[in-house]
Amino acid sequence: QVQLVESGGGLVQAGCSLRLSCAASGRTKNNYAVGWFRQAPGKDREFVAAVRWSDGYTLYADSVKGRFTISRDNAKNTVYLQMNSLKPEDTAVYYCAAGRFWTILIDRYNYWGQGTQVTVSS
Repeated sequence: QVQLVESGGGLVQAGCSLRLSCAASGRTKNNYAVGWFRQAPGKDREFVAAVRWSDGYTLYADSVKGRFTISRDNAKNTVYLQMNSLKPEDTAVYYCAAGRFWTILIDRYNYWGQGTQVTVSS
């Protein structure tokens, strides 16, 4: 089992920045990648970014490329999502997830955190 705990969400104005953290514990060595997903009210959960534990390779959704940066600290078993130039359309609950595949596909991630709310006002 893997436990994931997100933190760092909040209310900010458009153009501002936030950094989300995802602290992992448990059998993390069996998991190959960590991804960030988000879900806005009335919408499906969507992929945001993913990082591979072993070498730090990253994937991004087109909507966040150039604004968001995912990174990992292996020593702390923590993954970060630095979000810059936030827009109102970035408002959502953000979830981190762990799985054995480095992919954008939501159903390949087995373990999920409880989510953290990000609200961007215009």
